[in-house]
Amino acid sequence: MYAVIRAGGKQYRVAPGDVIRVETQDDNDGKVEFSDVLAVSAEAGSVLPAGSGALVSGEIVEQGRGEKILVFHYKRKKQYKKLRGHRQNYSAVRITEIAFDGQSFKAPELVKKEKKAKPAHAEHAAHGHVKKSKRPGKAAKKKVTHPHPKKAAPKKKTTKKKKKA
Repeated sequence: MYAVIRAGGKQYRVAPGDVIRVETQDDNDGKVEFSDVLAVSAEAGSVLPAGSGALVSGEIVEQGRGEKILVFHYKRKKQYKKLRGHRQNYSAVRITEIAFDGQSFKAPELVKKEKKAKPAHAEHAAHGHVKKSKRPGKAAKKKVTHPHPKKAAPKKKTTKKKKKA
């Protein structure tokens, strides 16, 4: 099951559960709907045209800025150089549902991972001496001794050269 959608002047082939990076989208509580669906395929080998009233919906996972692109303008023999940088804003969207002709294909729900509990500072103190902070109310986190100290490198053996007579 996949659909071809148009967003931000570009076309994307999406399936339920896919995460795509599109140009920044206006979101309604983290939900996005793509009504400009160009084609839909329910099974392998059959493609329905755009007039089937299909709708692709998704949820915004992340918003950010892409990698910096350097734009360099140069005219030879005229001492003309310009260097500019550009970072494009994007929204990462996870496709949750593709619906058309009364059928609906949904992505499986994501299982959220539980955060691991951080160990207490008392356990760290048991392994080695913890350096005390000079500032009151602040706990130092730097250990003085390590459980595996570095070993010294072996010394090179020097050989004496024989003099030729």
